[in-house]
Amino acid sequence: MKLKSVVMDDKTMKRTLVRMSHEIIERYHGVENIALVGIRRRGVPLAREIAHIIEQVEGVSLPTGQLDITHYRDDLSFENELPTLNETNIPFSVTDKRIILVDDVIFTGRTCRAAIEAIFSLGRPASIALAVMVDRGHRELPIKPDFVGKNIPTSKTEVVSVNLKEIDGQTNISIFDQAL
Repeated sequence: MKLKSVVMDDKTMKRTLVRMSHEIIERYHGVENIALVGIRRRGVPLAREIAHIIEQVEGVSLPTGQLDITHYRDDLSFENELPTLNETNIPFSVTDKRIILVDDVIFTGRTCRAAIEAIFSLGRPASIALAVMVDRGHRELPIKPDFVGKNIPTSKTEVVSVNLKEIDGQTNISIFDQAL
């Protein structure tokens, strides 16, 4: 893959997460009954950072969890090896909560669909919203994020990479051209 551009650096991503956190507070007129659930893998540290920012602003610690959607994906093949399962850790009841799913990139919408199904297997939330760092378009399902860090129109041959220090050792968002 060939690097096309770096769309956001560490400082820009931090400012974007602050803006998204304020949008969440404004949309819900505070943070009552809100819980953040990060979709594994990069959604987890993003959810934790949003929770940290909201705590600084509102003085309230939001419940935060992590969700593995492996069993809910629609692209698993039973002929292939068993998928690797990761940890789901939601240390609170989702029933009657305003759940905000957090992920790094939305593309086709299939990951979000799987996450919604996984959440409903745990209980019946009051509502589910979606917060993503990047919306790159190309939806295959009627799913639209409620909170978006940046809209980046892409071609299907491009790859959007959200790097986070906790996972990748650096924080930025890059676009790559995928060799065909």
